[in-house]
Amino acid sequence: MATMKQVAEKARVSTTTVSHVINNTRVVSEDARERVLSVIQELRYIPSAVARSLKNDKTHTLGMMIPNNSNPYFAEVIQGIEDESFRLGYNIILCNSYDDPKKQAAYTRVLMEKRIDGLILVSSGIDLELTQLLADEAIPKVLVDREVPGVAADFIEADHEQGGYLATKYLLDLGHRRIACVSGPKTLLPSGDRVSGYLRALKEAGIDFNSEYLAHSDFTSQGGFSAFQQLLALPDRPTAIFASNDLMAIGGLCAAQQTGMRIPEELSVMGYDDIALASFSTPPLTTIAQPKYEIGVLTARVLVNRIINAELPLRREMLETKLTVRQSTGPAPA
Repeated sequence: MATMKQVAEKARVSTTTVSHVINNTRVVSEDARERVLSVIQELRYIPSAVARSLKNDKTHTLGMMIPNNSNPYFAEVIQGIEDESFRLGYNIILCNSYDDPKKQAAYTRVLMEKRIDGLILVSSGIDLELTQLLADEAIPKVLVDREVPGVAADFIEADHEQGGYLATKYLLDLGHRRIACVSGPKTLLPSGDRVSGYLRALKEAGIDFNSEYLAHSDFTSQGGFSAFQQLLALPDRPTAIFASNDLMAIGGLCAAQQTGMRIPEELSVMGYDDIALASFSTPPLTTIAQPKYEIGVLTARVLVNRIINAELPLRREMLETKLTVRQSTGPAPA
């Protein structure tokens, strides 16, 4: 690769002049500027982002940590973040913790060593090392979907409690009374919020909660498959199951169909997230839609505003969810 010194020699100027042309930090004669730009193009010189960051104290790079990039939900959030970040003049470095809190802390430290201007974090769970790291570092940060106790930061989420309520209320309106819930990990706040919405709808309808109808698993198709198997093996099995994300629900559809159950005639299945795949499951999945792209756009916008002005009051934004009805739900069997 060409160096700044080579550009300077060929353009017959000093390396300082080349730096001023690249960074637009001082007036340079038009003749010298044109020679430098011509040589940069000829040699295909690429300025060092690290060197520029040391000079300007900015890299125009954002770090992002997510729990699992195999979940399409995160892919749609990331698209919103990338689109808005690019529009605002920032690049993204993406790290994946694979639901490992220790790896999450290690990668967060790596991102900070890369001199990122700001951090977007979707937590994989509570980790003391991560909490201490985020609390000690003054780097601008936005937490998405999951708060980290003891860390003051802007926070963007959807209304998970209301989403759980909407899902359960719709199944109740279809006449179901034996409604089970497949929740995510107990340690994640969104899981608990969706269960709270489920319980609120049951209580409002005067239905006693049956602890056998609540199963916990991870947010994967395999997790949903196993949880549905557990619920459908009960002597008094449910007529409807609300799964806490679409991957769980799709795994659950497979488990139900393996038992020979007809969907939705014998079992109604409700998902959560409205990932693109939900429209193409068999049958297409009724679900609670999260504004995934909008969450991503808002997250990037809030973080860049925080980078520009660190004195802004902390923001907490909660976006609404909505019911999307397809063919996986129907009236309760007689």
